[in-house]
Amino acid sequence: MHVTFEQAEKAIAAAILESKKIGTQMCIAVVDSGADLKAFVRMDGAWVGSVDIAIKKAKTACFFAMNTGQIGELSQPGGPLYGIEHSNDGLITFPGGIPIVNEDGVLIGAIGVSGSSVENDHQVAKAGVEVIGVTDLPAHPWRT
Repeated sequence: MHVTFEQAEKAIAAAILESKKIGTQMCIAVVDSGADLKAFVRMDGAWVGSVDIAIKKAKTACFFAMNTGQIGELSQPGGPLYGIEHSNDGLITFPGGIPIVNEDGVLIGAIGVSGSSVENDHQVAKAGVEVIGVTDLPAHPWRT
């Protein structure tokens, strides 16, 4: 099962509203459950370098069904996932990527946001996910 185009559009619209509310310009990517790009927007004024980061945050969150910030905590030197960012043609392991899970607890995609501080990126991504009714992810041994 994949996130629908309508859900992806709704998530992007909510993320744009949150970005404007906090005064930032973001790149926002939504991928389906296969980590393939479903929808993308680069807001006027958003950094060109954030295009790749937003897409990779979404893919990273989808590949591992975890918030990218959680993966970042686990991938620090000495951590159990140290070096993981070098896999899968490059991952992003700092906040701004959030899995999208349906009401049955099934991963249907992910959102990735880049263009500001990682705190703002996460806030904007969260706004995008929440508007389509995300639920918590099922238990996983790596999640904290």
